[in-house]
Amino acid sequence: MSSSELHDVSCVVVAGTDADALRQSVDSVLGQSMGNVEAVLVDPGADGAARAAAQALAADHPHRVRLVRAEGPMSVAASRNLGLDAARGRYVIVLGDGELLERHACRNLFDAARTTGADLVAGRWTRRTGSGKKEAHPGWQNQQHARTRSVENLSDVPELVARDSLVTGFCVRRDHLHHARLRYAEDLSHSEILFGVEAALTARGITLVPNLVTTRRAAPDPARETPGLARANDRVAGLLVSLGRLDLCDRRERAFLVDHVLPCARTFPQLTADERRRATAGIAPHLEDRVDARALSDLGPVERVCVRLLADGDTEGVLAAAYALARPGTVVSELTEREGKVYWRADGLDDPRVREVLDVTELGHQHRPSDTVRLLNRLTRCSVDGTRAVLEGRVVLPGSVLPDRPPLTAWLDVRARGTARRAFRVPVQEAHYDGGAVLWRATLDLTAGLRDLGIRDRVWEPRLRLAAGGHDMTTELVAEQETVGTARGLTVTGANRLELRPAPRHRAARTLRAALHYVTHFRPARKLRLGLRALRTRYDRLSGRPVKLRVYRRMLRRLPVSKGSVVFESHMGACYGDSPRAVHQEITDRGLRLRCTWSYAASTDGFPGSARLVRRWSWRYLWALGRAEFWIDNQGFPHALAKPRHTTYLQTWHGSAYKRMGFDEARIKTQNAPQRQWLGEAVDRFDHFLVRSEHDVNTLARAYGIPDERLLRCGYPRNDRLIAARARDETSGRFPRPPVAAELGIPDHKTVVLYAPTFRGGPPKKNKAVRLPLDVRKFADRFGDTHVLLVRAHYMEAAALPVCPPGTVVDVSAHHDVSELLCLADVMVTDYSSIMFDFALLDRPLVHFAPDLDAYEAERGSYFALRDDAGGPVVETQEELLRVLGTLKQTDGAWAEARGAFAARFGAYDQGRAAADVVDALFGERYRNTRKRPRNTRQQSRNTQQQGEGA
Repeated sequence: MSSSELHDVSCVVVAGTDADALRQSVDSVLGQSMGNVEAVLVDPGADGAARAAAQALAADHPHRVRLVRAEGPMSVAASRNLGLDAARGRYVIVLGDGELLERHACRNLFDAARTTGADLVAGRWTRRTGSGKKEAHPGWQNQQHARTRSVENLSDVPELVARDSLVTGFCVRRDHLHHARLRYAEDLSHSEILFGVEAALTARGITLVPNLVTTRRAAPDPARETPGLARANDRVAGLLVSLGRLDLCDRRERAFLVDHVLPCARTFPQLTADERRRATAGIAPHLEDRVDARALSDLGPVERVCVRLLADGDTEGVLAAAYALARPGTVVSELTEREGKVYWRADGLDDPRVREVLDVTELGHQHRPSDTVRLLNRLTRCSVDGTRAVLEGRVVLPGSVLPDRPPLTAWLDVRARGTARRAFRVPVQEAHYDGGAVLWRATLDLTAGLRDLGIRDRVWEPRLRLAAGGHDMTTELVAEQETVGTARGLTVTGANRLELRPAPRHRAARTLRAALHYVTHFRPARKLRLGLRALRTRYDRLSGRPVKLRVYRRMLRRLPVSKGSVVFESHMGACYGDSPRAVHQEITDRGLRLRCTWSYAASTDGFPGSARLVRRWSWRYLWALGRAEFWIDNQGFPHALAKPRHTTYLQTWHGSAYKRMGFDEARIKTQNAPQRQWLGEAVDRFDHFLVRSEHDVNTLARAYGIPDERLLRCGYPRNDRLIAARARDETSGRFPRPPVAAELGIPDHKTVVLYAPTFRGGPPKKNKAVRLPLDVRKFADRFGDTHVLLVRAHYMEAAALPVCPPGTVVDVSAHHDVSELLCLADVMVTDYSSIMFDFALLDRPLVHFAPDLDAYEAERGSYFALRDDAGGPVVETQEELLRVLGTLKQTDGAWAEARGAFAARFGAYDQGRAAADVVDALFGERYRNTRKRPRNTRQQSRNTQQQGEGA
C-alpha cells in the first residue's frame, strides 16, 4: 500500500445542521467490523452545533477521523467533492445527511471489490418512510440485489441507471474517481443522482451484493423535492442520449414518472393551494414532450391522465386525479363519451395524441349502475359560527349518471364511528345541478343529535345522500385541511375524510367527559393499562403456535383414539372441495357411521352444516387431529404436526405434475440437510397416496419418495363428476346446464370459457390481488356478446379484475368446488396448471395460454414438453389466443386425437368410481350403517344429484 493509501475504505461525511445525526453517522463508521476504515469529515463552513460536534469528533479520534475545513460556505455537492479529494482509502463511500453504515457494510463491500476487482460495488439501502419512524427499501432492490453477481453490461441490470439506485449504499475505487474525473455537480440540488449514474457508466466492472449497506436515508418529500429531482433527471437523460444509450434513457424516463412524478401528485390533497401551484409549476416544464402515449404506456389510465395534467399545468385537474388514485373506482371528473370510448374530459380530444392519453374507458365507469357508482364529493367551503357549521360542496356527476337530470333530494347522513353506529339526518337546504356536477349547501348543528351524556360518540362521519329518479347514491365528504382550517368540531383525516368531533350539549356531559378523561389518564390508570396490556401479551403468547405445538406433541397426539373420527381438509382449509369433498360425500351417501370434521382457514361459508367445523390451528383443530382415526386432505396437514400412531393418513393430492415437484425441485435440492429431512418426515406421514396414472407414479411418487405399497391406483375422487358429465354429454347432450349456471347468471346461448392460470410462486401478499397474464377486458370487448369468461384464480392468490360489461366476465375464484365449474365450461383456457389434466377428461376444447412458458420451464423445470404433448393449442400472445378462440369451432376437430391421448396418458385410472374405491380401501365394512335403509337409496341419491347438476 502506498503512503497515499493509508486505509482500505474512506467514508466521506458532510457536517450538516443536525449535530446528533452527525455523531451517529460518524459512530457507524467507527463501529465497522473492518478496522482499517477512516471517516473524512467535511466542515462546509456553516456555524452551528454540527461544526462543534465535528471538531470534537476529530479531536477524540485523531487517527480515524480527519476534519477537512472549507475556506468559505459551501454547498453539499462542493463539500462532497472536497471530501473526495481528501480521501486516502482504496475505496470511497459517501454518506448522506443522517445516513448510517450497517456494521459489516465496509467489510462486505471491500471483500467483494477485492474478489472481483470491480471499480464499483453496490448493496442495499433503506430510507425512512412516512413520519420517519420506520424504514423500508425500494421494492426494485429485491431482484437487483437477490445475490452477489458481477455486471459486465448495464443492459443486464438496467435498473442501476433507470432508477435512483446509486444515490447511496455503494463504494467506488479511488483511482477510478480520479481517472474518470467523477465529481458531484455543484449546480444540482440532487447531484448524487447524476454522480451515481456517471460512476456506473464509466466503471470497468460493477459488482452487486445482497447485503444491507446504509440505513436512515431521509424520507422523501415529493412536493418539495420533485422539481429538483426533475432537473437531475434531465441531466441524466441528456448524458444517456449523448452516449447513445437510448434504451436506458427510455427506461429512465418511465421510472422517473413512477418513482417521483406520481408520488408527488398523490400528495396534492395534503398540500395547500399555494404548495400545489408551486409543485405544478416546478414539474410541468420538465414533462414537455415526454407525455406521449408511448412514454405512458406502462401506466394505468388514471396515472396517464395525472401525468398529462401535470404537463399541462392543470393544478385542479391533478388534485382530482390524486383523489382518483387514492380512491380507485371513484368518478372525479366530468367524463365524456365519444365513438364508444370514455374520456377524462372533453378538452383537447381533437388531438389524437391527447385523446389516446385521456382515454379511460378501461376504468369501466360506463358499466356501473347509478346506485353503485362512487362520486367525488369535495367540500368547497366551511365556516363555523358558534355551534353551527355551514358546509358547501361539489359532487361530480358525469352525463352518464342521471342523464335526464331528475329533481334532487339531498340530506346529510351523520353516523357515529364505532359499533353502535348511531345516526341522525341533517337536511340540505340547497342542492342543484351545475353542468356536470351537483352543488349543495347544508347547515349543521355541532351539538345536535348527541345523546345527553355524549361520551361514546366522539367522532361522527357525515355522508351526502342524493335521491333522484329512483336512484339513491351515497357519497363520502372529502376535504383539504386548508378548507376546514382550525374550525372547532371539524377535522380532516390523513385520508382527507371530513369528521365531526362535536362537544356535548349539557354541563353534566361536559363534566363527566372531563372526569372520565382524568380517570383514564392519571398515573394509576396508566399502570393499570400497562398491566392489562402485559396480560394480553401473555395470553397471546399462550395461544401462539409454539405453545400449541408443544402441547400437541407432548399430550394431544398421545390421547386415546376416537374411533370413527375423520378430519378433512382441502387446500389448507381454504375451501370445501376437491377430492376430500368427494370422499366425504361418498361417506354421507353410504351412511357410514363416521364422525366427520372439516377444517377451515378463515370463513365457514360454503362448508357442510352436517360436519363439525374447526378453525385451522385452533385448539379444537389440534384436539381433533390428535384423536382422529383418519386424516384426509389434498395438500398436507401442517408439516410440524406429527401423525399420531393410531391415525391413518390418506393424501388425495391436488393434481398431476407438469412442473418438477418435491426433491426434484431445484429449490429443494439447494436446501440444507435438516430442511430436506423436514420435508421427508412430512411426506412419510402418508399411509395412502392417490395416483391417477403411471405418470404420477414416475413423477410425484418418485419425487417425494413414496413407496409403491402406499399408492392407490384408483384416480382422483373429484374427477368422478367429470367422468359422469362426459357420459351424459355423449348420451343426452350438454343442455340443460348445471344449476351453477343459473347462480352465475349465464344464459344458455353463451359459450362458457373458464380461465384458470396456475400459481407462479412467491409468498402471497395479504389483501393484494395479482394481475393476471390475460387482459380480460380485451376478451370482453371481442367476445362479450357470445361468450362469458369465468376467471378462477389459484387458491393461493386473488385476481385483480377490471370492470367489464355486465355478464361478460365473472370472478369464480371463491367457488368451493372447481369440478362444478369444469362441468359448466365449454372451453378451458389455462397455462400449465394441473387443472388441464382434469379438464381433458371431458373431451372439450383446451387452450394453453402461456406467455412465459420458456421462462417458467427454465426456472421450475418440467417433466415433459408442453408444446409437444399438449391436448390443445399452445399460444403465447393475447392476439393468438383471441384468434384461436374465434376459430375454435373450425379448428378443434384437429385436436380431438391429441386430446384423447393426453387424457389417456395422464388420467388412465380415472374411471368414475374413485370415491367408492377409496372408501372401500380405507374403511371397508367396519363402519357400515347397520340400520335398515330404503332400497336403492344410495343410487337414488346419486341420480338426484346428477339431475340437479344437469346434462
